Amino acid sequence: MNLGIEGRWALVCAASKGLGKGCARALVADGVNVVITARGQEALEVTAAELRAVNPSVTVKSVAGDITTEAGRAAALAACPQVDILVNNAGGPPPGDFRDWDRNAWLAALDANMLTPIELIKATVDAMAERGFGRIVNITSGAVKSPIDVLGLSNGARSGLTGFVAGLARKPDLAGRNVTINNMLPGLFDTDRLHASTQSTANAGGRDYQSVLDAKRGGIPAGRFGSADEFGALCAFVCSAHAGYLTGQNLLLDGGAYPGTF
Repeated sequence: MNLGIEGRWALVCAASKGLGKGCARALVADGVNVVITARGQEALEVTAAELRAVNPSVTVKSVAGDITTEAGRAAALAACPQVDILVNNAGGPPPGDFRDWDRNAWLAALDANMLTPIELIKATVDAMAERGFGRIVNITSGAVKSPIDVLGLSNGARSGLTGFVAGLARKPDLAGRNVTINNMLPGLFDTDRLHASTQSTANAGGRDYQSVLDAKRGGIPAGRFGSADEFGALCAFVCSAHAGYLTGQNLLLDGGAYPGTF
């Protein structure tokens, strides 16, 4: 399927690896020019080179920096001639017990997983509406729909973003101007974060890493972890010209792990 977004410009956050990289790769394959951001310069440059090889006809720019800071956002936005597509993404806060989290821990979680996406939306959405095209995808978490007790910081911050988007996406001056805002909620995907959290769980419980990993996989009806490429493929469709009637939605990708009807 031709997604109808060839020649558009996308800003993809936290794109040096994992799900952000999968999204950038899918967009580049469909002819979208991208600005990718991440904090690690070396990994970011490796990814930029990989993306250029996927589609030599597009422009790929890399901007190393912390997207949760004003300076990091300004640098990323300045590198993008216009933002037709915005993919908000940031690593989740650490797990733990809410009794141990002070105000600074909560503010850091809110900055990364709620306020930063909102600031980037605010910086881009009006120009999208003026041009009559805009696609915003927020990568949140399956924990928004099925909270995980040790991920309270993430549950809270990402749920706050979800509530904000639910109202904003339905504003007639955006939805009526072909600007859509949706959230993608990943379950367990084969990423560095999955393996790091698995190792942490194994260490905390004095268990074998592989047994913990197998137990996680066993809870997924699909019988496997997701891949960054299949996540990216859905992201590219949500950003496509064909998805103009899809807005304000939470798209759960978890291999069937969530047991509910709604």
